[in-house]
Amino acid sequence: MQSYTIGQAARLLGVSPDTARRWADAGRVATHRDEAGRRLVDGKDLAAFSVELAKAGGGEDDTGTSYTSVRNAFPGIVTAIKLGDVAAQVEIQAGPHRLVSLLTREAVEELGLEVGMEATARVKSTNVHIDRV
Repeated sequence: MQSYTIGQAARLLGVSPDTARRWADAGRVATHRDEAGRRLVDGKDLAAFSVELAKAGGGEDDTGTSYTSVRNAFPGIVTAIKLGDVAAQVEIQAGPHRLVSLLTREAVEELGLEVGMEATARVKSTNVHIDRV
């Protein structure tokens, strides 16, 4: 399972590292320490928290980040994957944005996508493409 530092989690949530630390200190998102003493968030926990945060209306974004589609790239975290026999549906939470892409099951497997993994949704017209980070 992939884990994220507080700084990485903050970027994926669209907030400052200080905000992410405050949320961790308050117990809003579970963390653990690695052997170097860095505070980490498990990918599945971060995915669940990002969905919860988006449903609550965002959060305390004090980064000044604009949520516009600059170059149409939305870095985020995979929050759900639904696999069919041939097709698949992948959901990414990118800050306050929830993006859904329909792609082949083969593409999901080749990318090795899993819930909690960092990924970037790229939007062109009505198509959403998923890049593994």
